[in-house]
Amino acid sequence: MNFFKTSLLLAAMTAIFMTAGYLIGGQGGMLIALVVAAGMNLFSYWNADKMVLAMHRARRVDRVSAPEYYDIVARLAANAGLPMPAVYIVDNPQPNAFATGRDPEHAAVAATTGLLQMLDRDEIAGVMAHELSHVQNRDTLTMTVTATIAGAISMLANFGLFFGSMGRSSENRSPLGGIGILLAAIVAPLAAMLVQMAISRTREYAADRRGAEISGNPLALASALDKIAGAAKRVPNMTAEQNPATAHLFIINPLSGARMDNLFSTHPDTGNRIRALMAMADDGGFGRRSPEPVADGPWARPSGSRSGPWGNGGGSAGRPSNRGPWG
Repeated sequence: MNFFKTSLLLAAMTAIFMTAGYLIGGQGGMLIALVVAAGMNLFSYWNADKMVLAMHRARRVDRVSAPEYYDIVARLAANAGLPMPAVYIVDNPQPNAFATGRDPEHAAVAATTGLLQMLDRDEIAGVMAHELSHVQNRDTLTMTVTATIAGAISMLANFGLFFGSMGRSSENRSPLGGIGILLAAIVAPLAAMLVQMAISRTREYAADRRGAEISGNPLALASALDKIAGAAKRVPNMTAEQNPATAHLFIINPLSGARMDNLFSTHPDTGNRIRALMAMADDGGFGRRSPEPVADGPWARPSGSRSGPWGNGGGSAGRPSNRGPWG
């Protein structure tokens, strides 16, 4: 089923890529797009995870450099029966996380410094269990390849918008002239975005549920989602803004726009996800754990609480210091 889904996705994204090529450069543009798409499909299968990690300047850590974070992931991977993934940290103040890799044997999980500073140990475990569930369900291949090809479609559309028709012959001109180029610049990225959304929105609920099973604490994940969503609205993720095709990889939409649960959102409504997790806690016999509210400010914590599992709070103005397992 996962092989079929991935094949169907690649076919859809390739069709969008070829259509954009046709609208920009006619038959010649479509053939060029086909060759490029075939090469990108092959390249992205083997290298899309590396590209995503490089885009977000993620750095790999181990038990020595980030012991508590690494051990959380190791324990959860064992719970899920998964090989130990590569563990990364992204130096970014926005709390968020994502997973990537073509299969469980070549998987990687990444958390931002903002997430590690803001959440407590149980909440971090809930988030990383969610990401590991994407690895276990092999969503990461589908989502990472989608991000790569969607980015390429946007680049092709921008190329057509700025450079116009390719060549002078009728075969290498847009069949609709300037209108065709404009359509490619607008419609192709939108179509690619809709494919991304269809993939991401349906998989997030499943990842929440399986993540709660792996961690054994649905309410900790619900609490984490609440805190991340609230802080993400206030703390920009400039790297994600520059690479919006990767937005659907994150546990919460990292972009400043499209927060609503509508056609143009890469993620389901956070409130709906939290309610589903709370219902799971009530129905599944999990231990209840009330979500902690976040005080004013994206990093503030309730009085007397720790800044996170590292216990190194005490920064100025009520913020935790930037020190942690990453140095």
